[in-house]
Amino acid sequence: MAPSKKKRFNAFEDFPTTEEKPISILKSIQEPENTVRDIERIERLKPSEMMPDRFQPRRLLPMHIRQSFFSGEIDCYQAAAEWLKYAQHDSGVKAEVERLLSLGNSFDEHGQIKAITGSWNNDLNGNFVFLIETGERRFWAACLQVSANHIKEEPLLRVEVVENPTRQRQVLENRHAESPSAVEQSCEVAALILAELGILPDGKVQDDYDYFRLARAQRMPAGLWDRITPIMQLTRPRMVQLLNILQLPSNLLEMADRFRLPERVLREILSQPQKNWDALIHQSIQNSLTSEEIADQAINDKTTSESKKESSPRTPSTPEKNAYRSLRKFTKVFRSIDHLEQSEILDSLADDLFVSGQAENAAEILSELLTLIQARLKRR
Repeated sequence: MAPSKKKRFNAFEDFPTTEEKPISILKSIQEPENTVRDIERIERLKPSEMMPDRFQPRRLLPMHIRQSFFSGEIDCYQAAAEWLKYAQHDSGVKAEVERLLSLGNSFDEHGQIKAITGSWNNDLNGNFVFLIETGERRFWAACLQVSANHIKEEPLLRVEVVENPTRQRQVLENRHAESPSAVEQSCEVAALILAELGILPDGKVQDDYDYFRLARAQRMPAGLWDRITPIMQLTRPRMVQLLNILQLPSNLLEMADRFRLPERVLREILSQPQKNWDALIHQSIQNSLTSEEIADQAINDKTTSESKKESSPRTPSTPEKNAYRSLRKFTKVFRSIDHLEQSEILDSLADDLFVSGQAENAAEILSELLTLIQARLKRR
């Protein structure tokens, strides 16, 4: 008879007891040349001896729980218990919690494959804690496992103590582990800019997003975008557009992040009047609206509103008239935006026309329009 499979909660029973330096999986990721990866030692710590980075670009704890946790009102297990309770009433939170519980279950089966990295620091209360650089998902997966299964003994998590934790490594780890949401990407770009400028977070700030919003107010020195591009793997116009997402109020950013609303949807919402943002975020979540549907809805709402104000009947519109008006409106609006956004809009439009099979037809029409415009300019 085959021996029974041993169940373990301690994820490290199969690791050697000597403090060896394991090969880091992050070695396969391109890191900035000036990044130092000296590992001092390997330790096994309880979650109660650790503290996540409050200004980590990828936010896991829901807003109302993170405020209590990072202020010291509740510990990590109380936060996990509140998180589990909240997940029962919110589908977005429930999906995230289930992913983390699945990760926690894998510890029982396979052990903790990747270590948590960080360094020893004093917290706001002067306590000596292990501040997590990368691996917050593994930290919360263990805490949720304890709370969900009512385990009395704290688990041990394997950590690597690094000499120089960096925001760059944090972002690389996030992007390697799981595709970030649009809101998370906006925070990643902001965090990298602020790190390059040496602007450190103020632990006393009430709203975490206010730290990331600081990036939008900075003057970017020469070479800064070039240093960020290899990490984010995005063009400068795209990163500028991601930063603009931070214009949304924090409660809407929280919702957009939780339900992973696409970047294009958030950009379309931002283009609408601010008074409509809240309703559009909720509608996008409930009805899975695309950016095109939001734009069409806004046009229909505007048309309905204007028709109510007019007492005299209007001439019925036609597809030809709509196309004419749309092109005139496009050229007028296009002139009013900056060059970065112009480049991104043209790039996205070219992609859409190509994917939809309309590229050749559009090229012919625009070429003919260009000829007519140039002829009139010559006669001027």
